[in-house]
Amino acid sequence: MNTPDKDSPLVFIVEDEPDIARLIATSLAEYGFRSETFGTGRALLARARKVQPELAILDLGLPDMDGLQVLRLLQEQHPCAALILTGRDGLTDRVLGLELGADDYLVKPFEPRELVARVRSILRRYQKAAASEPDAHGGARFAGWHFDIGRLTLTSDDGREVSLSAAEAALLQSLLKRPNKILTREQLIGERELDPFDRSIDVRISRLRRKLEDDPQDPKIIKTVYGAGYLLYGTVEWVTG
Repeated sequence: MNTPDKDSPLVFIVEDEPDIARLIATSLAEYGFRSETFGTGRALLARARKVQPELAILDLGLPDMDGLQVLRLLQEQHPCAALILTGRDGLTDRVLGLELGADDYLVKPFEPRELVARVRSILRRYQKAAASEPDAHGGARFAGWHFDIGRLTLTSDDGREVSLSAAEAALLQSLLKRPNKILTREQLIGERELDPFDRSIDVRISRLRRKLEDDPQDPKIIKTVYGAGYLLYGTVEWVTG
């Protein structure tokens, strides 16, 4: 276990139950994470305008606004990794959370060690993606699009700009690094063993297609190889600056 320092990853926690917020913060601190806690969604969003966290842990049942709305605004304005921690275990909330950019979804009551393990797994995926990029401040050109890594945006040849969530950007980077190669869901999510019922990658692929493809139902850029995985079809040119 590590003591957090100023360079430790910063996690924002929005949770209106003080005892649960303290439990989360204490568990994270034991494993070397800094954290800040907020009792409302608006308080978290206001703080995010000044300080960028590496990850946000979001409850859905907040006193001032729905946690899914917080997630949507956070990903639009200050994209970061996100984990939903909630008592709501319905399929609709799970799917919506992933659609809006969450990296994981954990239902209360929870085991603190499992929560920390999921936080570490999410951040590890982002760190691997960032470390392997040719230029973290540049981007890539492909299929009539320019992907700006630093700004998390896609710009088409005709000037249309589309914003990506942090989760979408990480997935796109993985595909762009190995164009025309089949990547399994495990490779794309960065886990050796993936729950066969985990559809998070499939949901993110669907989101990317809606932003990239002229016809998401008949994709030309991100193709499905049934029983194997996904591939990004075409030529990728990495650019710097």
